[in-house]
Amino acid sequence: MTSTPPNVIQVTSLKCAYEDAVILKDVDFSVRKGEVFVILGGSGCGKSTLLKHLIGLYPPANGTILISGRDIAHATEREHVEILKNIGVMYQSGALFGSMSLLENVRLPLEEHTDLDVHAMNLIAHMKLSLVGLGDYIKHYPSEISGGMQKRAAIARAMALDPKILFLDEPSAGLDPITSAELDALIRRLAESLGITCVIVSHELASIFAIADRVIMLDRETRGIIADGDPKTLRESHPNAKVREFFNRGQLDRGAPAIKETRTT
Repeated sequence: MTSTPPNVIQVTSLKCAYEDAVILKDVDFSVRKGEVFVILGGSGCGKSTLLKHLIGLYPPANGTILISGRDIAHATEREHVEILKNIGVMYQSGALFGSMSLLENVRLPLEEHTDLDVHAMNLIAHMKLSLVGLGDYIKHYPSEISGGMQKRAAIARAMALDPKILFLDEPSAGLDPITSAELDALIRRLAESLGITCVIVSHELASIFAIADRVIMLDRETRGIIADGDPKTLRESHPNAKVREFFNRGQLDRGAPAIKETRTT
């Protein structure tokens, strides 16, 4: 009998606010080890705000966020550094430094958080770039590669320290369908081969059905979670019509039958 993987993220009674403006309240959810977990919802529902709280950029107005059992919001400076070493973040724009080669970009976290010599750091950076299919582009600069390749390089940098949890902010945003599907396949492959827990913010339905084990849907009106589960099940049988309409919105616009989810291995 297979046991349920432990939770690596536990969010309890979370309230996110900017001064007097409450964005999210009474948010509770957990993420299991090795899970590909997607945060979704309409514009302005608080997806990016929640992500920024999860990685410790913003402190919660109330509630707790445990990362591998450690409270990231109330950690000491040393504890916070240790938590950050175990997570990797890929921002929506990629956030690569234009004046650095891809190798130098990926090497940067190693320079900040390890005592390795340059040869060892270069070797690791090259390995991470090879892992995302960019082993032949180590000397290229971000401006010399495509948007999809920039996203891959950003993922390589996020994995530089061998994180247990990878946070990805809109990884498919701005990409054409073919490039987006290739990136989805890469994320799924990394999650399955390396056992990394992935937390992804996305509104792209094709990507959601391709990679997600489980999703939570945020709602702007209630300022909380209105759905939690397998995206296919939520699409077909969730009692809230708003949830069903969200997952079928592309087909409703085109008058086409509901999409079939594809899981790339």
